[in-house]
Amino acid sequence: MLRWLTGRKPVPVWVIKQIDDGLLHLCGQGSVEPMGKRSEVLAQLPAGRFEGAVKMSGIGLVLNARLFAALVPIEALGLDAQGRAYWQGRVWDVAQVPQRCWTFDGHLTVQRQVQGGQTLLVSTEDVSAIRRQVRSSADPGVVKFGVYGADEDPLLTPKDDKTQPPSRIRQGREWRNDDNKR
Repeated sequence: MLRWLTGRKPVPVWVIKQIDDGLLHLCGQGSVEPMGKRSEVLAQLPAGRFEGAVKMSGIGLVLNARLFAALVPIEALGLDAQGRAYWQGRVWDVAQVPQRCWTFDGHLTVQRQVQGGQTLLVSTEDVSAIRRQVRSSADPGVVKFGVYGADEDPLLTPKDDKTQPPSRIRQGREWRNDDNKR
């Protein structure tokens, strides 16, 4: 009841992870709770200036708004049964973003999946840069062993191959430190 009196009723939104040319990577519905007036939040959302928490519908997971490309009020985006969205006067294809990708920081790609005779677009992490790096490595499957410490910082690696004597030398039953010289 206090939310109604203060005007801080949660604002239901569509959560968009990434916007590509003609494609929306849609996480689903969520809600944002205004810190001030609801009208201020409704003005911040289209401008992409909302900062705060986004509570994902259904599971109650709370995430930071910076993780998403856009938070769109429910009434501003329409979905149809063919997997298209109507937003900002345009028709968009929609790719469903699985929960594991909601906090992913990189670029998303799309895979087609057939479910119940219908083709769905599903977003997934783009790992092509990692694959290119692995392919470019010489002789895959061959392990090269180098000198221990060769890749270390030259300031940390001793310049000569002599090993440093330990600072404590055991003599008989007692330990003598270099500081204990008489």
